[in-house]
Amino acid sequence: MDKVMATAAEALADVTDGRSFAVGGFGLSGVPEVLIAALYESGAGGLTVVSNNCGVDGRGLGILLAAGRINRVTGSYIGENKEFARQYLAGELEVELTPQGTLAERLRAGGAGIPAFYTPAGVGTQVAEGGLPWRYAADGSVAVASPPKEVRTFGAVDHILEHAITTDYALVRAARGDRHGNLVFRRAARNFNPLAAMAGRITVAEVEELVEPGVLDPDEIHLPGVFVQRVVALTPEQAADKGIEKRTVRER
Repeated sequence: MDKVMATAAEALADVTDGRSFAVGGFGLSGVPEVLIAALYESGAGGLTVVSNNCGVDGRGLGILLAAGRINRVTGSYIGENKEFARQYLAGELEVELTPQGTLAERLRAGGAGIPAFYTPAGVGTQVAEGGLPWRYAADGSVAVASPPKEVRTFGAVDHILEHAITTDYALVRAARGDRHGNLVFRRAARNFNPLAAMAGRITVAEVEELVEPGVLDPDEIHLPGVFVQRVVALTPEQAADKGIEKRTVRER
């Protein structure tokens, strides 16, 4: 029952090339920075990543992206990463864009054992009809396009079929966690971290504060330990190192 690993490197020691990862985080909130750094240091490449966004230049998943370690991304927002845009338009990266709510439900469904579901999101667009560029060729033409999706009508409203997502690993960050893997997330970090954790066959959680079993009130637990296989306790310095996506100031 004690799932705590000594280091992030130890927690990811069995990762090899070509593995798939669901990665938590919303912008730079709740990003598992320490685990991403350990994955980078492992040297693994040819990775498939499922994440709301792919970090920013020089931070989060952007580190793996800049090193050419990621081959394919499924996400819903890519607007804050210039290197991401460059690789995508140059044909170096395959990208499956999906509506944000659909992405969240595909992850949750994967963790719940639901193979697919219907949603009205995307009906009447290329999300349903196909043709979205997944990968460009070097000459700028579309090398791989999204396929059309099945459409069915429920209550006079069209819906499209979306498939659940499961991955080899999931990397998440929690504000608090115990040795059994029960996790508590803070504010915006709760958006995608629990869902990513559910989708991974092997879920690794870095926790800012590690507590003993029984300390967490069952009513405050956001993700039960059954979804978590490995836990890494962060140092105070690692826990305090949090990026700011857009730094703004104003007169008071």
